[in-house]
Parts: sequence; C-alpha cells; structure tokens
Amino acid sequence: MNAQSIQKESWGTAKGKEVSLYTITNANGMKMQIMNLGCIITSLFVPDKNGELDDVVLGFDNLQDYLNGHPSFGTTVGRYANRIKNAKFVMNDSVYKLTVAGDGTALHGGNEFQDAVWDAELISTENGEGLKFHYLSKDGSHGFPGNLDVYATYLLTKDNAIYITFQAETDKDTHVSMTNHSYFNLNGAKELIYDHKVMIDADTYTEFDEDITPSGKLPPLKGTAWDLSTMTRLGDKIHDIPLNGYHHCYVLNKEAGEMKKAAEVIEPNSGRKLEVFTTQPGITVYASNGLEDITGKYGIAYRPHMAICLETQDLPDAMNHPNFPSTLLKPGEKYSETIVYDFGVVE
Repeated sequence: MNAQSIQKESWGTAKGKEVSLYTITNANGMKMQIMNLGCIITSLFVPDKNGELDDVVLGFDNLQDYLNGHPSFGTTVGRYANRIKNAKFVMNDSVYKLTVAGDGTALHGGNEFQDAVWDAELISTENGEGLKFHYLSKDGSHGFPGNLDVYATYLLTKDNAIYITFQAETDKDTHVSMTNHSYFNLNGAKELIYDHKVMIDADTYTEFDEDITPSGKLPPLKGTAWDLSTMTRLGDKIHDIPLNGYHHCYVLNKEAGEMKKAAEVIEPNSGRKLEVFTTQPGITVYASNGLEDITGKYGIAYRPHMAICLETQDLPDAMNHPNFPSTLLKPGEKYSETIVYDFGVVE
C-alpha cells in the first residue's frame, strides 16, 4: 500500500438518519475506523514493535450495541466534558439547569454530541486524510444557552498520528469543553492495563468531592497514589486509589492555548507507545474503573481496568470555580482546541 485511502460503508440508521462507518488506512497499515454517530472512533489498528497490527481501543463491531447505550466508547464529548456540580451554573444573573445524570451532576453535556448523527465531509491534506464532522446544537439543548455550531475534524497522518480539532461558535454566551473519550489498551485488550506505564506532565490536580466534582482546590500531586509526574506502571498503584482507580483531572504544566505534550503511555509487551499532545489545560485519566457487564468487539468481556482514557479537556465544572481557566464562549469568538494521539514504538 503506497497511499492513504478512505472507504465508506453504511452501518444502519439512527434518529432517522444514515450512519456511515469510515475506514481510513495509511501507507504504514495503521487504520482508523470512525462513524458519524457521535464521531466515534470504533477501531484503531496500530503496529507493534514487530509491525503486527492490533486494535488498541475498546468498542463494538455493530451499530446496535452503540445505540443500546455505552460508557462513551471513542466518542466526541460535548457540550461540556466531565461533570458539572448539581447540574447547574449561573451566568449573566441567570441560572441554567442542565440534564441531570444518575449521580446528580451534569455529565458530558448529557451525552448530546455522542448521541447525535453528524454531517461528514471527507478531507485530504499533505499530511494525511480524514473527516470533518459538523453538528448544530440548538439553543437550550440539555439546558445550555446558545445555538452552538460545532465542527470536529479527525485526521490520520502518514506518520501514525491522529489529529483531532474541535471548533465551535455561538450566538449567546455559553460554556464549552470538548474531548475525545477513547478507551486505550495498547496491547489490544489481551490483558488488563496493569503493565502500561504512564506519565502525565502535571504537578497539581482538581481535588474532588464525593460526587466527583471539583472542590475548587488544586493541590499538589506529590505524595499521592495518583501522582503520574514520572513514568509509572499502573498496576503498582491503581489498587491504592479511591474509586477503584485513576479518575482524576490533572492540571497540565503549560500556558493557556499552548500546544504541548501532556501524556505518554508505554506498553512494554507490544512495544507500543502513545504520546498525547493538546492545547487544553487539563487531562482526565480514567482507568475504566466502572467497566463491567459489557461484551465488546471480538467477544471480549470488558471489565474494570481493561483500558485507560486520556481525556484532554478544560477543567471540570470551571464555570462554578472562578480560579479555574474560563470556558466562557461569547458570540463573535471561536472555540478551537486540538488533540494529537501520536503512536509509535519504544526504541
């Protein structure tokens, strides 16, 4: 194979619209499968140290399983990633009440973006090929103000990286924080993630209350079981952490808007390496602690600690914490954030 290719197939319908599955393959054999329902990455085949391909993300092999409900496998999350305390915020002297999740918070914007069927356009650049998705979130949707015009671009490069760009504009003051919610297992889900080694470039984190929303404090990570500031084997500490494992938002060591490496993951058995770069100020590390009673692709029974999510994002509940970087988006402004998942092998 000398060039990249994109293939499109019908995967069924949702909400009366056609759902298409797109397969993008580069010259190295790396392959990304993504659909226009939720801009969901359904599969990601990445070479290991011997050039052998494995699917390194969790998900399903059919549309119906996604429609039956799932814990955000591979989704584009919005309008607001992570939790908002008491499912409400105050802005311009008005109280905005949001869709309430089971724990009393607002979670992932009520899953609006992952449940939507997006318009899709094929794109080609010098560096790779991919898709540009478009969705209009209407004023008042899940309680958020403003008609929000959203674009999500997913590009597979010649160098085995995935570039994700989120852009949005609004006609009323609102709050926006988007992310991708892929569940990674760099050994192809052959075993749990305990041998994965992870480093996060952060010295502080968002302390959280019992409902997993921030308290407003940003304490140091040093001395905690969830400090990942140096390369750490996940299995060494994961059982010492409340909530059955990592579920923390790390405040990245970077300037606002700066594109910088946020995380590195190494899986020593396969030799695969994943580096994560972002313009966003935080990254939530979630070790799939609550994953159970789900059968995924290839008949694999998913269970806790089967994968790790690396959700680059604005800080959770930022609209309720003046000391957090602002997530306010006004008319005439453009929300724009970038995530890069750069795959390689350990030298």
